[in-house]
Amino acid sequence: MLWALFTIIAAAAQTARNATQRDLTARIGTVGATLVRFLYGFPFGLACLALALFVTGEPLPGLTNTSLLWAFAGGVTQILATGLMLKAMTSRSFVVTTAYTKTEPVQVALFGLIFLGDHLTPLLALAILIATAGVMILGWPARRPGEDASPMRDYGPALIGILSGACFALSAIGYRGAIHALDSGGTWVRASMILALGLGLQTALILIYLLLRDRETLRKVIAAWRPSLAAGLLGAGASQFWFLGFALTSAARVRTLALIEVLFAYAISGKVFNEAMSRNERIGLALVVVGVALSLNA
Repeated sequence: MLWALFTIIAAAAQTARNATQRDLTARIGTVGATLVRFLYGFPFGLACLALALFVTGEPLPGLTNTSLLWAFAGGVTQILATGLMLKAMTSRSFVVTTAYTKTEPVQVALFGLIFLGDHLTPLLALAILIATAGVMILGWPARRPGEDASPMRDYGPALIGILSGACFALSAIGYRGAIHALDSGGTWVRASMILALGLGLQTALILIYLLLRDRETLRKVIAAWRPSLAAGLLGAGASQFWFLGFALTSAARVRTLALIEVLFAYAISGKVFNEAMSRNERIGLALVVVGVALSLNA
């Protein structure tokens, strides 16, 4: 059951990182806040790899062409997923956006079956459906007095959030594929190797883009190094534990339990952003809890 412990830790760290990035988006823009996660997370990723090699005494795993391709696919889709998520967060509440992106487990299950041959047990399939129904209820557009009546105000962010979830799903499959395509190493070393590789690739890609197209945003990212460093640490820590989970069990199982992040998002939302919870949100929350509990027993 180590995978479950790793997943819960990763979900908590990711929720805190999302909240930090949401604040940064208003200061340095969506692209800048996306870069923060990778640029400031890369040194921590390297530190995780160095620690894993030192503690285990294992050699650095050899990269294969397959692992590189999987890592590249995981890195690119994670960049897209993060950018889409932050864009949605500027239009809707922190909790609602988190709910939209958490349609991911269904998509992870589908992509995992297609690309990696990860099969589902009937109980895990039921857990995914119940938990996903919960997050859909949580994220269902609810207009409050004084809000814009335009349908796209509600459904535009919803579509962006769901697309973000699809990219997160593809990213999870890519990283799981990369971890298992390495030619050697134990669980910790494999996960840390792909973490460092993925963060390095992502940092390089976004830096190249900003140097060519938007140097002003890059200057803002550097100037906002204090809050960015916290986001980088939380992001690298979350990814380290996600990857440990992926190394031990299917991505669908990890990402279903990861819906506990919605519970953490409510805690952050209530304390930090002062957002009230509706009756539908309570129902959705209960379904998420049931789905998460079933996934632990699947």
